[in-house]
Amino acid sequence: MSLEPHLPPHAAATVHQFLRAHVGSARADGVVIGLSGGIDSAVTARLCADALGPRRVRGVQLPDAGFPDALRIETEQFAASLGIAHQLLPLDGPEAALRAALPEVSDRVAVGNLRARLRMLLLYAIAREHRALVIGTGNKSELLLGYFTKYGDGGADLLPIGDLYKTDVRQLAEELRIPEEVRRRPPSAGFWEGQTDEEEIGLPYATLDPILHGIEELWEPFDIAAELGIPVTVVEGVAERVARNRHKRLLPPIPKLRLRTVGIDWRD
Repeated sequence: MSLEPHLPPHAAATVHQFLRAHVGSARADGVVIGLSGGIDSAVTARLCADALGPRRVRGVQLPDAGFPDALRIETEQFAASLGIAHQLLPLDGPEAALRAALPEVSDRVAVGNLRARLRMLLLYAIAREHRALVIGTGNKSELLLGYFTKYGDGGADLLPIGDLYKTDVRQLAEELRIPEEVRRRPPSAGFWEGQTDEEEIGLPYATLDPILHGIEELWEPFDIAAELGIPVTVVEGVAERVARNRHKRLLPPIPKLRLRTVGIDWRD
């Protein structure tokens, strides 16, 4: 068996069904999604529009001060091409207020996390006004690695592409004919100028996803390394990161005091 993930042929149809079922059961009028200009948000927005109809999807741009004007315009045009509502809500004012209240926060990762949580706060406020669910754009690679901000971009009502590796998302983007400039753009959380996912993670997704797929399929680290022709220490490093960030994928721990406890043996 090859460890390279391949897009399941039923992926788009399954996500469509998933979205219709959950939005319907929540009796929501629609969904709200943050549009970053990246491939994950573009694919997710397209899936939402196809599943629910464009009128039930609202795309929100939340650019910071360093967000390029050209990318903002391109993202607006993409939203228009989908036929979905589009809203622009710059972060400059709210972020400046928070930075003024927290002058001791200067570490660039801490500032990036603050920005991610601010974006989610605003998305939920907008969703409330429109009786909508908040759609997250995290993919499986990010979720396994913990490469997201807890209660920031990791906070959402639904994660439509959460079981697709980044390389799966790229395949799906091509299938859905997402614009080439979006597909070719280096993935970035936009935490600081020039920041890219692969540089920060330390591995390209073309190497990372087969490792994660091997871990998912319960291969031993040595076997994954041998199959991929890479040092076993690289595989062990990825596996350790997956384990270390388990807390990001779970509810906060609760001490068990009663018959059934949320997150332990009371599962909805």
